[in-house]
Amino acid sequence: MDTYRTVLFLHLVALAIGFGAGSVLLVCLLQLRAAQTLADAVPWGAVAGKTEKAFPVAIVGLFASGAYMTSHVWTWSTGWIDVSIAGLVLISLQGPLVGGRHAKLLERALHENGPGPLGAAARAMTRHPGLWLPELANLGVVFGIVWNMTQKPGTGEAIAAVVVGYALGAALSLWFARVPGAEAPVPAESSAAS
Repeated sequence: MDTYRTVLFLHLVALAIGFGAGSVLLVCLLQLRAAQTLADAVPWGAVAGKTEKAFPVAIVGLFASGAYMTSHVWTWSTGWIDVSIAGLVLISLQGPLVGGRHAKLLERALHENGPGPLGAAARAMTRHPGLWLPELANLGVVFGIVWNMTQKPGTGEAIAAVVVGYALGAALSLWFARVPGAEAPVPAESSAAS
């Protein structure tokens, strides 16, 4: 049995866990954004709360297996590895510190809203950039890291891959944070009878 290939398999499993959890969380955010009532929102918030527990498993798995492979095949001074580690640290911090904090604010807004249609405060929190930026920018960083893992570029290109991934994710998060035109205030109809 080849230990390196086993560790590479575990590295890919950890990556799949992270992608899977990120995908589920993205679906939850989309459903929360579309929710019209508290009853629509609560199940998706609950799933998101459970899903976030998969990220530490993925991150520890990626760090541990990546550290093994770096020590046995590469070196700690390899540029694309250093950039990828920095990207993983960014993801590890941005997810709970920004996304987790705003998820708690959304939870509080939903509790304060109570049953029935979602009010302005709760609807605004479903579109808050603090929810969308960590999700989509982190996915962009992961794609940059995967690029680095497969291409093994020089340090400059490795940095560019992670920065471009982050920037694209951040730009996309601003698009999801916007208020759709269909929800713009509608002028009240005249009550005069013809």
